[in-house]
Amino acid sequence: MKYRIGHGYDIHRLVPGRPLVLGGVRFDTDYGLDGHSDADCLTHALCDAILGAAALPDIGHFFPNTDPAFRNIDSQELLRRVVAEVTKLGFDLVNVDATVIAEKPKLAPRLAVMKATLARSTGLLADEIGLKATTTRASATSAAVSRSPPMPSPCWASSDRAMSHLPARSLRALAALGLLAALALAPGCARRDRPVESGNRDQILHRGLGHDLAGLDPHLATQAGDYDVLSALLEGLVAEDPVDLHPVPGVAERWEISADQLTYTFTLRANARWSNGDPVTATDFVQSWRRMLTPSLGADNAQLLFLLQGAQAFHQGQASFAQVGVVAPDAHTLRVTLEHPAPYFLAMLNHPAWFPVHLPTIQRYGDVADRANPWAEPGRFVGNGPFNLVSWRSGQEIVVTKSTTYWDAAQVRLQGIHFHAIDSVDAEERAFRAGQLHVTSALPPDKIATYRRDNPQFLRIDPLLATYFYRLNVTQPFLNDARVRRALALAVDREALVAKILRGGQRPAYAFTPPGTAGYTSAAALPTDFTGARRLLTEAGYPGGRGLPPFELLFNSSETHRVIAEAIQEMWRRELGIEVRLVNQELKGTLEARRACHFQILRSVWNGDYVDPSSFLDIWRTGSGNNYTGWSSPAYDSLLFEAARTTDAARRDGLFQQAEALLLEDAPLIPIYHYTHVFLLQPSVQGWYPTLLDHHPYKQVWLQL
Repeated sequence: MKYRIGHGYDIHRLVPGRPLVLGGVRFDTDYGLDGHSDADCLTHALCDAILGAAALPDIGHFFPNTDPAFRNIDSQELLRRVVAEVTKLGFDLVNVDATVIAEKPKLAPRLAVMKATLARSTGLLADEIGLKATTTRASATSAAVSRSPPMPSPCWASSDRAMSHLPARSLRALAALGLLAALALAPGCARRDRPVESGNRDQILHRGLGHDLAGLDPHLATQAGDYDVLSALLEGLVAEDPVDLHPVPGVAERWEISADQLTYTFTLRANARWSNGDPVTATDFVQSWRRMLTPSLGADNAQLLFLLQGAQAFHQGQASFAQVGVVAPDAHTLRVTLEHPAPYFLAMLNHPAWFPVHLPTIQRYGDVADRANPWAEPGRFVGNGPFNLVSWRSGQEIVVTKSTTYWDAAQVRLQGIHFHAIDSVDAEERAFRAGQLHVTSALPPDKIATYRRDNPQFLRIDPLLATYFYRLNVTQPFLNDARVRRALALAVDREALVAKILRGGQRPAYAFTPPGTAGYTSAAALPTDFTGARRLLTEAGYPGGRGLPPFELLFNSSETHRVIAEAIQEMWRRELGIEVRLVNQELKGTLEARRACHFQILRSVWNGDYVDPSSFLDIWRTGSGNNYTGWSSPAYDSLLFEAARTTDAARRDGLFQQAEALLLEDAPLIPIYHYTHVFLLQPSVQGWYPTLLDHHPYKQVWLQL
């Protein structure tokens, strides 16, 4: 059989004189490649061990070679599917212990990466995976796979593949692989608390983070998940009420606003401290905001601070920082002057762009405006929030613990938070079900109905001020024609996507700003209109899609993103005759491509930073650090400039209407749906209220036994 499981550099080596049989599949060639063979052997042997424990056939028979759906799939994807299959039968994977017998000792340094990969694929936590390597052939190599509740004593193992005499819903396996790795069962019978159980007792919150963060520098933060961690480590001038997020005192114990609403005078707390014991001063905010606005830092969200008088001119090199509207008359007084009145200014201050940073720490490790400065790491990070950074295992877990220097430490009930990076929503759901998480970042759409029916106490569907959309790079050939862009936007059946794929109360997006945002709803729209889309393509000179090359649609790895992309790919093929290649990368890769504008079509999301239409429409201004499309319109910029400076609510609304109509007419984006936040929450979590921005002040959260 000349067929392999695995692709590219995920390939297995043949040993001369011996056939290579992995998971019941015989490999007659190694295709001339070497690579991650030990890692793949381990993965495939683990797949067989799990299937055997569940009394299922081995991989080669369970996923037949004749089934094209499983041809040439990545080994980690295969493992995820194996776990999913046994989960459907009621089994839960609880832990793995394995020793890899490697032909070369160089495997050992890769164990941490292999362990992290297995954690993502199985949904287990890192401390539930034991992995080591040896070059000694006589060494025992085992994988222990068990389930809670534990098996009754005495504990034992068996090589019987049927395992019909094992207690129902337990997982225990014996499998062997004699080429590069071997896997066998070792008893694992001790009952231990699951993280949720011990967390409830010890006030340790386990939160699913989704994708891992790119970094912990608040001034470089661009993702909603960044806030989830940074809000534990840092605090701005104001904080948020946990129920409706209205501004409440933070580092500033009070503030005064001038009659013209242009000047805010903040009085800082005398007992506000950094985690190293230094006082938090008004100068810290002045210098932090200066850093944020420094052009060489290249902060994507620098435009948020353009609300400060003179800030945009400083950022563009047209003025000195002395002309920026922020001064510190003394250590505990900060005076801020705005470019124009902004009733949402206080709410904006909870964005990480406005958070203070400890400048002496940053200076210790390099230039304060160097994006690569390594200051924001465990052992170096100095914050002023309710928690301190303890550790960060990339791709696995960020751990924070309660701060003793925080000014309001007495009100903080949580003793720590573990943020678990699990980029697979299916794996995250399994982790929740296995008692490893108190709260997930999301929920697979195909699990919503099951939770509604069987476990509604865990299911949360909260409102969320956010839009899912595709960016179109208007600097690319063919996409530089607005008729082509509008045709793509009109040929998306949003109703079908939310009804048949998402199923979580999301709303089809025919405009960019979510309807009802601070009373504003766009009158302009990009409706589903296949006939109109075909007409536009014909007008552009591409009837039936003829003459257009295949486009590439880039998205970060996610089951849901892929399903949506595949559905839209088919809509464009069927209705417009346009071929689209799907390209998925890890989140870090898509962020780099976005920043460099190296894409044609890019899956994107925008979460409102505050509840106002400007939070959405401002990102499309010329020069915005969040535009990323190359689109620019002086008319659009002028409308938003005027809207920001009018105090007449009706006129402001009308200017926003004109701006959004212009945006949708030029279509540098394709709005797809407006979010709800669909996730799982343990009933023990208290103080976790539904909020439009999905913010949950941790000092108001606690765990109930």
